[in-house]
Amino acid sequence: MALFNSSNPTLNEKSFNRSISFPGAETMTFRGTLNKFGFLFIMVMVTAFYVWNEASVGNSIQGYLMGGAIGGLVLALVLVFKQQWAQYLAPAYALLQGLVIGGISSIYNNAFASVAPGIVMQAVMLTFGTAIAMYALYHFGIIKVTDKFKSIMVSAIGGIMIFYLINFVLSLFDMQIPGLHQGSLMSIGISLVITAIAALSLLLDFDRIEQGAAMGAPKHMEWYCAFGLLVTLVWLYVEILRLLGNLYGRKD
Repeated sequence: MALFNSSNPTLNEKSFNRSISFPGAETMTFRGTLNKFGFLFIMVMVTAFYVWNEASVGNSIQGYLMGGAIGGLVLALVLVFKQQWAQYLAPAYALLQGLVIGGISSIYNNAFASVAPGIVMQAVMLTFGTAIAMYALYHFGIIKVTDKFKSIMVSAIGGIMIFYLINFVLSLFDMQIPGLHQGSLMSIGISLVITAIAALSLLLDFDRIEQGAAMGAPKHMEWYCAFGLLVTLVWLYVEILRLLGNLYGRKD
């Protein structure tokens, strides 16, 4: 079904096809999914604030960052294949992601304390504003999530993943793509494009959730879809933070 082409690997046709709803069983709803997403978001904030406070008093947060990143990756991979465990694993994933978000936010806060003391709050507000705007665009049908739109997004996400991989491999050899240093016009341009793709990915997530509810997917898929939406929102926040860092780091 072309309906389920998605830039978010956690929300695709196979995910819903693996979930079977039995007659008489409760099924997922759009509102139920958003409610569970709200709970997961609170979990993220709890551990993010904890790590932020640890960093503010001078304690090392490297362990939190590494543990959150590795643990979150493992849980995400398990969740992709075991959606029925989402009720238990999604909150754990959210707590681990909070460790990463808190750590990254504190690093940016310290790095730009002199030139942009409010960079983290700006990123938070921009992320919320973007998410609300994307939901409005989707809800009122201003941007239609068509098959062509989905195909373009899948291709764009694939290109970004390749870019991330190349950048990661080069970093292992203490190298970087020429002209991609912080504050360069190239880095700002690339960051803008990736941020835009991350924002548009929310439209696909909303569409996937709505279609899952229309298909009568089982109730546990609310947790799984909330997890998928959280993945995209965290990605968007990190990209917005990186974009702001590039803008403030620009040398005149």
